[in-house]
Amino acid sequence: MGLTTTDLKDAAVAVGEAAVAAREELNVQDGRLGDGDLGITVANGFSAIVKDAPAFGNDVGQAFLGCAKAFQRVSSSSFGTLVATAFMSAAKATKGRTEVPWSEMSAIVAGARDAMLARGRGEIGGKSVLDSLDAIARATEGLTDPAAILAAADRAASEVLDDFRDKPCRLGRARMFGDKSRGLDDPGMLTVRHLVDGLTQ
Repeated sequence: MGLTTTDLKDAAVAVGEAAVAAREELNVQDGRLGDGDLGITVANGFSAIVKDAPAFGNDVGQAFLGCAKAFQRVSSSSFGTLVATAFMSAAKATKGRTEVPWSEMSAIVAGARDAMLARGRGEIGGKSVLDSLDAIARATEGLTDPAAILAAADRAASEVLDDFRDKPCRLGRARMFGDKSRGLDDPGMLTVRHLVDGLTQ
């Protein structure tokens, strides 16, 4: 057994609900280090995916591509572009398959991380969404059971947020705050925390 588009559709609903529920919190947190609109970007993007998901066929790669197109359609922000890039990476890795082994989830997350690194010219350790994806990819490596994968991802998303909270942001607009960003959660990392949490509900 492995990941199918049915799983993706179910995940889209859960993540979409989590994104909408976290919208105001993410806006407030983003307002401390950025434009204050990340919650809107995330909520609108994943709501668009939920809207398009019923039309997804059986090809997992095409479904991921549909996620990328939906998100990019409603968000032209830098974060929206990075999310779309992550989905496009997943689409490339799963193209033409109706079922993807759960053992590949770590590699798919790692591929999304690397694609975002290349697109945004970022770095691991800069206190950003990249660090969350890196932690999740490493925590889920070698796992084959979906429940174990989700549990490991959940722990990693929480732990990496705690680990970086007192570090300065070195990427994006938040880097301009320097040491003032110590003690504040990076909005992108907080977003991942909420989205993964949505999958565990």
